[in-house]
Amino acid sequence: MRLYLASTSPARLALLRQIGIEPIVVPSSVDEEAAVRAKEETSGTLSGPSLVQLLARLKAEAVVDALPDGAPIDGFILGGDSAFEFDRVIYGKPHLPAVARERWLRQRGRAGVLHSGHWLIDHRLGAGSSPAGSGALAEAGAEASAGAGAGAGVGAGAVTSATVEFAADITEAEIDAYIATGEPLEVAGAFTVDGLAAPFIRSVSGAPSTVIGMSLPTIRDLLNGFGVSLTEFWTPTTPVHL
Repeated sequence: MRLYLASTSPARLALLRQIGIEPIVVPSSVDEEAAVRAKEETSGTLSGPSLVQLLARLKAEAVVDALPDGAPIDGFILGGDSAFEFDRVIYGKPHLPAVARERWLRQRGRAGVLHSGHWLIDHRLGAGSSPAGSGALAEAGAEASAGAGAGAGVGAGAVTSATVEFAADITEAEIDAYIATGEPLEVAGAFTVDGLAAPFIRSVSGAPSTVIGMSLPTIRDLLNGFGVSLTEFWTPTTPVHL
């Protein structure tokens, strides 16, 4: 069984490898700003969960016709997106040091919510299965849909959120030192719970993997909804003898 990751995010790749899955990485090219703008023109301002779900789905659907290693995709495609909500404002990647600094000055001593969207497409050649409407898929708060266009496959998605509380005594010197590493510039919310920012985070309420980039329990639930076990994607490894 193959899992195709429609993302070049090192964090998402590391999460899957952490649980024994070596996905085939298929870069997804989506004009996120244009996609959000088009959606909001017809549906109004998107909430954090709606935003990440939209982008996760578009990223997954954008690669259905890709030919990794010269062959059609035969397996499941996984797309993901994350955004940080603070003071009812949705934040993506800061990109600029000044923007990251301003965010850190405001969020220290307070809490925000990290939303992670997931979209899974069943693109097994000749499979034609549909996600279940109950059970694990429903418990995950998922939605299911037929993909756009011929051969897009059947997709299902879910959003998982986690609350992140920051330490109150973070100094400006610590903030400047962190920003100087470059780590917070290209991640949602300007922080990484599994990186250099970890000492500045007091608590995480929810699945820690949600904050890193994808909720591993949610991925398992989505696969279960298609009648597939996550263990079918495990990559054989050499046993470790202690």
